[in-house]
Parts: sequence; structure tokens; C-alpha cells
Amino acid sequence: MILTVTPNAALDVSYHLPELRPGEENRVRSVRERAGGKGVNVARVLHALGEPVLAAGLAGGLTGRRIRDELAASGVPEALTEVTAESRRTVAVVATERGEATGLWEPGAEVAAGEWTRFRAAYRELLARTRAVALCGSLPPGAPGDAYAQLGADARAAGVPWLLDADGEALAAGLAAGPDLVKPNAAELRRVAGDGDGELAGAERLLALGARAVVVSLGAEGMLAVTPEGAWRAAPPRVVHGNATGAGDAAVAALSRGVARGLPWQDRVRDAVALSAAAVASPVAGGYDAGVYEELRPRVRVDPL
Repeated sequence: MILTVTPNAALDVSYHLPELRPGEENRVRSVRERAGGKGVNVARVLHALGEPVLAAGLAGGLTGRRIRDELAASGVPEALTEVTAESRRTVAVVATERGEATGLWEPGAEVAAGEWTRFRAAYRELLARTRAVALCGSLPPGAPGDAYAQLGADARAAGVPWLLDADGEALAAGLAAGPDLVKPNAAELRRVAGDGDGELAGAERLLALGARAVVVSLGAEGMLAVTPEGAWRAAPPRVVHGNATGAGDAAVAALSRGVARGLPWQDRVRDAVALSAAAVASPVAGGYDAGVYEELRPRVRVDPL
């Protein structure tokens, strides 16, 4: 199976109303709740693809229970470790007339040292039946600054390839443990590697910092991959319009599946570009349009650098 880890799992709440009027009373027309966090979204996509997957991470309180219940209702297997503090919510206020969304992200549940130790022990046990692990998203308050380096080292000791999709200090600290693949977007790449001379130079900087391969999401322009087997740029045959929120998570799902199956890098990148574009066509993160995916995948260009 593929294991996804979301240390800062969330309950995604979206409020839909015709127009948001700041400073005034606003009447919400509909509310939607969905378990979220980057690794949870990756697990959703893999589950939809028919890939054996397990969503691990941390969840606590009544919000944590709602996260578990929603995953169970969606059929996504989970092994979330219980913590005492209340899990976070991410609130999106969607103004439908303008197509605008305002996001409010809570910081996350405070993790005690003993809770992190308990989670890490459970994670090590799961690695025994794992083909690849994806470590995803932000770290909650109280988690070690080198949390991803710790979890990556555990995966390496178990002989399991691991992918890292994080930002800022969490990404920088995780690089020291030598992830088999990191998947930043262009902005995340700049925050760790500096502006430099472009994405290729930035990706090479991440290699120097410890990554074994780097795939950079470039939005509608596709992806840049720098790997032990070579470097490529890949682009979809057409621009897909819609909700880009979960595109990066879909790319991680495709790359995780490629790593688990030992596919050639060109195939991994082609699949990641097609699946991320298909995710843009889905209204919610963690989903993808199967028709768009099947249409685009054979048409993605993968050009060597």
C-alpha cells in the first residue's frame, strides 16, 4: 500500500453565499464539510484511482472525530493517531456571484511530546507494509521542527521510498534526511532555494541540500523534473480551467504511485501532469475528473532538458 501522512489534518468547511460583505451580516446558503489536509487529499485521489492507500497523521477532539467519520463515509482508510487538543478547521467563504473565495486557516492542534512519540511508533509499524510514503503539509504546533527528517529517516531505515510535499522550514529541515522526491510548487521552491536563476537552478539547489529528485509544479505550464535519470519539462496539451486548490495533491498522488510501482521517471511525470490538470476540473480538493485525466494523459509532452 501507499501511506500518506498529514501531521496537521483539518476539517475543511466551506460557506457558500452570493456575495461576501465585510463588516455586515452575511447569510450562508449552504455549508460543506470535508476531511482535509494535503496528505488526506493525496489519499483521496489514490483511493479514487483504486490504489491501496492508508491515511495516517494526527487528529483530536470533536473535530478530529468528524474528520474520521467523513473519511469513513468516503471509504478512505485511515490510521490517525488521537491527540488531546482539538484539530484545526480551514474555512473557505465562497462568494458565488464573483467566483471569489476567502480562506481562514486555523493553526492546528498543539501536539504534546508524548503524543508525537506515540504517533511515530505507530508510523514505524505501518511502514512494514508500505511500498511508498508521502509526507505532506504543514506541521502542527508542538511538533518537532525536524519532524519530516525524523519520519523520513524511519522510512529509510525500513527500506521504504519517501516523498516530501511541504513548505518553508518544514521542507528545509526535511531535506537533510534525503527524501527520494520533493514536490514544491514554484513559490515553495523560491522560499527554500532563493530566487536564483529560475526553477532549474532552484531544483538543483534542493538536490544539493539533500533531495534525490525534485519535481516542481508550474501551474498551467506543467512541471519540471530533475531526477537521477535525467531532467524533463512536461506540459499538458491544453489549459484546464477550474479549481486549482488540489492540483498539487493530485500530482503527489501520481508520483507516489509511480514510485511505488517503480515506473520510469518520464511516465511518473506524464501521469502527474495529467492527473493534476484533471484535479483542476474537479470542484473540490482531493478529487479529479476521470474523463479529463484519460483524455490528457497520452497527450502530455515530456521533453528532455
